[in-house]
Amino acid sequence: MKVIERRNIWFAISLIVFAAGVISFIVQGFNFDIEFAGGTMLQIDMHTVLEDTEELEAVIQEATGDSNPQIQAVSGSGSETQFSIKVTEQSPDQIDALYQAIAQAYNLDTETNADLIQTSSISPTISSEMQRSAILSTAIAGVLILLYITFRFRDICFGLGALIPLIHDVLIVVAVYTIFQIPLNNTFIVAILTIVGYSINNTIVVFDRIRENRKFYKKSELASVADVSIKQTLGRSLATSFTTIITVFLLFILGVQSLQWFALPLLVGILAGTYSSLFIASPIWYLLERKIHR
Repeated sequence: MKVIERRNIWFAISLIVFAAGVISFIVQGFNFDIEFAGGTMLQIDMHTVLEDTEELEAVIQEATGDSNPQIQAVSGSGSETQFSIKVTEQSPDQIDALYQAIAQAYNLDTETNADLIQTSSISPTISSEMQRSAILSTAIAGVLILLYITFRFRDICFGLGALIPLIHDVLIVVAVYTIFQIPLNNTFIVAILTIVGYSINNTIVVFDRIRENRKFYKKSELASVADVSIKQTLGRSLATSFTTIITVFLLFILGVQSLQWFALPLLVGILAGTYSSLFIASPIWYLLERKIHR
């Protein structure tokens, strides 16, 4: 198994995905959800308890073009039939058209709009807060991982060899968000941190094996050390990833749309994390060892 010898192939595959993400970002950008872009909130009395909101969601999507409207029962309203509907920013005419579409589908008042309890604009100021939180959380996690692995393995090459693939995985997931136009909301932060934690686990397993195997090889045989270590941990890494992928895939297949939007980047992130721990982390460690400790 000659992973190190074929490192340029693995790097090229990642660069192709990055390039696709950059092109997608230039062409269509991100699909910012309400928390990031702001929006409009409607509170409507549906005069019935909705056990399933999929039909209402379809009506809203058709009327507004919003792929990810948020529907929630209003608590403390004194009625279980009132619902809060959050969509992307709508003009007064668009709000009226949306209400009329919902009213016709659910036989609500269309003359006086009496069932439209209230409308309000949602400020996008949370956007900057969430962006700062996402960047800060990921940066802190990255620095702590770098420091811990460097200390644990007594070698900065292992630390950087683990950190760079994490950045790789984050960029892959970001590319997926723009390519598939997945709504960018608060689950983005959860997905990124989950993937970072999952990916580093596989990388540490490979690096720990490399550290043990170095005792039996000469300094000039770094490539052989890495290849043997990857081969020894390949079965374990694939088995762990496969069992996790099964669960996330079922969540994607059987879950509602909001869960699917969360499961898809998580699924891609697990695949990217497994790939990077086997085919990116070790080649980077190899190159750093040759550069720093030559």
